[in-house]
Amino acid sequence: MVKTTKVGQDGMIRVTFALPDGEPSGAVSVVGDFNEWNPFAHPLRRRSNRTRSASVTVPPGSTLRFRYLGEDGFWFDDDTVPTGAGRDATITV
Repeated sequence: MVKTTKVGQDGMIRVTFALPDGEPSGAVSVVGDFNEWNPFAHPLRRRSNRTRSASVTVPPGSTLRFRYLGEDGFWFDDDTVPTGAGRDATITV
């Protein structure tokens, strides 16, 4: 699931990527054009509400392409976000 906040005082939008805790098992990162597809930049961290999440801040009007990367090179998509022209999920905020 992807959540966005309203434009803040700094003029940026916070985008939070969240998955249920343990689905899939093991470590998961969100990777995309916003972090140069770096799997170490945004690992999903466990939260008290039984989810794992990571957030990025971007300017309004940004289009983000992303996928999740699990252990052993397991790539998967967010079922709540449509995929773009390629295999990547695409959102505009």
